[in-house]
Amino acid sequence: MSTIRNPNLAPEGKLKIDWVSRHMPVLNELANDFRQTKPFAGLRVAICLHLEAKTAYMAKVIQESGAQVTITGSNPLSTQDDIAAALVADGLTVHAWHDATAAEYEEHLHKTLQSEPHLIIDDGGDLVTLLHTNYQQLIPNVRGGAEETTTGLARLRAMAADGVLKIPMIAVNDAYCKYLFDNRYGTGQSVLEGIIRATNLVIAGKTVVVIGYGWCGKGVALRARGMGARVIVCEIDPIKAVEAVMDGNAVMPLAEAAVSGDIFITVTGCRDVITKEHFKLLRNGAILCNAGHFDIEIDKQSLAELASGKRLARRNVEAYEFDGKTVYLIAEGRLVNLAAADGHPSEIMDMSFALQLEALNYLNDNYGNLTNDVLPLPSALDEKVARCKLRALEIRIDTLSPAQKCYLSSWKAE
Repeated sequence: MSTIRNPNLAPEGKLKIDWVSRHMPVLNELANDFRQTKPFAGLRVAICLHLEAKTAYMAKVIQESGAQVTITGSNPLSTQDDIAAALVADGLTVHAWHDATAAEYEEHLHKTLQSEPHLIIDDGGDLVTLLHTNYQQLIPNVRGGAEETTTGLARLRAMAADGVLKIPMIAVNDAYCKYLFDNRYGTGQSVLEGIIRATNLVIAGKTVVVIGYGWCGKGVALRARGMGARVIVCEIDPIKAVEAVMDGNAVMPLAEAAVSGDIFITVTGCRDVITKEHFKLLRNGAILCNAGHFDIEIDKQSLAELASGKRLARRNVEAYEFDGKTVYLIAEGRLVNLAAADGHPSEIMDMSFALQLEALNYLNDNYGNLTNDVLPLPSALDEKVARCKLRALEIRIDTLSPAQKCYLSSWKAE
């Protein structure tokens, strides 16, 4: 039995899912094949992802490929109740609702694992971590899983280094067709969209401070510059810092950027990035938000302790008042692009979720032959998704001639 808030919202959710399905041609091409071949027939698949329309459509494709699907949200504020209702109406099992408490979120994870899955799709590592701590008896029947995020892979690699990872996990996030597009273009657009929806303020002319210059940070900085912002990047990696400079950004420590920034966006995957020392330096009206996976990048506890007052300024925007100024926090410091908007564009998630389908199929086809480690997605599957995307865009590219292939593969060729 599902655990959702309002089943009557299903019609609205179905409209959203139908819309995205018409803008995900790569996933549709795979779906046309998988619906015929039923590669997941008789299997149970557990999914922990941001529960919105694109995720829902992928879950439906997995169900139509023969699987029994149980799904939960990977963030309490990114779950959309109408989407959850639509999936239940279509026969999937859902344990999630919007704005779940910490206890409710944990309970939903437990219920999802109690479906005794053969395959797992995770986002942030919560489901796999819980499997290894509370449901070890289920591990022998789990054929493997696929991880969607940088944060999740960091947790999984730590588990593997400690020798406690007991199932093969495919690092979908490390596939080219994931991080080059999802992390960069998807995050770049959706983060700015979340800020704009939450605040209804102009980006042009403002100073945007991007903290973290990985692929997600690169995308956020790129889009902010494109909308007319002055961009400051804060980094701990000297190589990424040099890259940020050559991309046209100012680079400095956060303590220096804090005094001049208008909008601050954390994209690090680490904790305690913006802390009490930085809050005291912020200008009146500064806006804080997070685009990393967990809501620990901005020290919310210290911000609350520092503030003499706190109020709701707009939907998804809280105002903290201290030292004669007001500082705004968007979406409780949770993922701004999903908590205050609809996440990445459909055309971007099209490639990411096609990779997830390919990862599950690869795990199933190679069951018993893979090591219990964090494994790369085979490059052939990455390239398959890229070629499918080009077909959808009606774009053709060149191919190597036999002589060129020979030249590139031989040190003797002239």
